[in-house]
Amino acid sequence: MTSTFTRRILPPILLGVVGLVLWEVLVIVAKIQPYLLPAPSAIGKQLTTVAPAIWSATLATGANALIGLIAGSVLAIVMALLASRLSFIDALIAPIVAAIAVVPIVALAPVLTNMFGATSETPRRVIVAIVVFVPVFINTLRGLRQVLPVHRDLMRAYAASNWQLTRTVTLPGAVPYVFTGLNIASSLAVISAVVAEYFGGLQNGLGARITSAAANSAYPRAWAYVFGAIVLGLVFYAATLALERLASRRR
Repeated sequence: MTSTFTRRILPPILLGVVGLVLWEVLVIVAKIQPYLLPAPSAIGKQLTTVAPAIWSATLATGANALIGLIAGSVLAIVMALLASRLSFIDALIAPIVAAIAVVPIVALAPVLTNMFGATSETPRRVIVAIVVFVPVFINTLRGLRQVLPVHRDLMRAYAASNWQLTRTVTLPGAVPYVFTGLNIASSLAVISAVVAEYFGGLQNGLGARITSAAANSAYPRAWAYVFGAIVLGLVFYAATLALERLASRRR
């Protein structure tokens, strides 16, 4: 345990502390204005001052990111399963996935907000689902296509059904690829949820609070909300890694 802490946990902590100290010194020595770069001490003061507001905003953004992540991932895995089994669905969905991959959030968010209303959380969750769909779908489909023909032929020789082949051979082999997509999607879910909050709607999330604080020239407070978004992204990523380790052990 001690060696693991020394090799894997202590170095990034020390690097973070050194980075904060250098940041503080740079702001003081260079006399950088807060609107350009607030000092870590000022941001830390705001973290303690508005901690309840940061917590509530983090929960609101986290809920949207989680719901969108689950919905987009489930849809992506189902569509990847269909595309791997049916060639016409693969040909049909390929251009759609390519189009989704280049959809700009800044253009889509205002449209969805007008469609569902400014008091609905649905636009933000839809945006998260759209963003996470692409990496999960592409990686899952790649994993489903990694099954060796000899394994497929062996299962068919045992008179296995398509579902038995999928359940016992195809899906277990695709699990590492699925989690590769989920690892990417977990971070994208938080980013897209925060960005979607910049374009109207309820003012209860981190993105809205960052915009409001910056508009009122409360730059250290805005950075405090940014810190909340960073922590939320790390929590999502760590949870995905934990699920991946659990699934790997069960495999």
